[in-house]
Amino acid sequence: MTCPQTTLLLPDLTYPITTKAIGGLFLSQRKYATEIIDRAGMSSCKPSSTPVDTKPKLSSTSTAPFADPSLYRSLAGALQYLTFTRPDISYAVQQICLYMHDPREAHMLALKRIVRYLQGTLDHGLYLYPSPTSKLIAYTDADWGGCPDTRRSTSGYCVFLGDNLLSWSAKRQPTLSRSSAEAEYRGVANVVSESCWLRNLLLELHCPLSTATLVYCDNVSAIYLTGKPVQHQRTKHIEMDIHFVREKVARGHVRVLHVPSRHQIADIFTKGLPLILFEDFRDSLSVRPPPASTEGVC
Repeated sequence: MTCPQTTLLLPDLTYPITTKAIGGLFLSQRKYATEIIDRAGMSSCKPSSTPVDTKPKLSSTSTAPFADPSLYRSLAGALQYLTFTRPDISYAVQQICLYMHDPREAHMLALKRIVRYLQGTLDHGLYLYPSPTSKLIAYTDADWGGCPDTRRSTSGYCVFLGDNLLSWSAKRQPTLSRSSAEAEYRGVANVVSESCWLRNLLLELHCPLSTATLVYCDNVSAIYLTGKPVQHQRTKHIEMDIHFVREKVARGHVRVLHVPSRHQIADIFTKGLPLILFEDFRDSLSVRPPPASTEGVC
């Protein structure tokens, strides 16, 4: 498989901004996003309100092969780099990257939709501001059996340190899940592993956390499995994950709690969402335009 030519596009610098009311960091790759749009030949395209639609997911056999696979791979790789400051496109980019080995016309249309979304949100970036660092909060979700080719699930999570987004992921699970609880529990195990790494990192930075990491999941069965020592036929495929999470819960490092689906921020990393919900979750990730007035911009 040809590697994406991400080295051909240089990232724009992030820059600090401060206002009289709020001080913080605004992380932006506006110039880099503009270069991607130009390379796609879509400088005058009509903007899209969301990076992905709510229709069924892409298939590896849909439509005819795309005429220029190298261009597809180059743009997909460049968009991957853009997710460093644009978590709102993580799911859409993850979907198109699944087909870099054999891109089809439908896959290129999905890529172009991401580009059209960027066209309308060029000024958006990730905003970080002063916040207490005494708590780690995570949201995790899984779209069970969403891949039409393999029926594997897509896991997504986001981790906040205080009020700031610290880590996020949108990834297809490596194995097949036979129930929604199994898929959701694998997602819980992934974010618990990530939170443990972050806790150890903060400890090395002499900023230890004294409270448990709060992990929010919208699947009641998965939450039940984190605290109840019950083994049955449906849990044998995720037995290692079950013991791993339960150990962290028993030690007081993690608490797994329920969150209604309407407030499950991690949905933005696992599926296409309606516009209102997408904008709500995007704002929760602190992806927004810069403040109106800035000082000390580089």
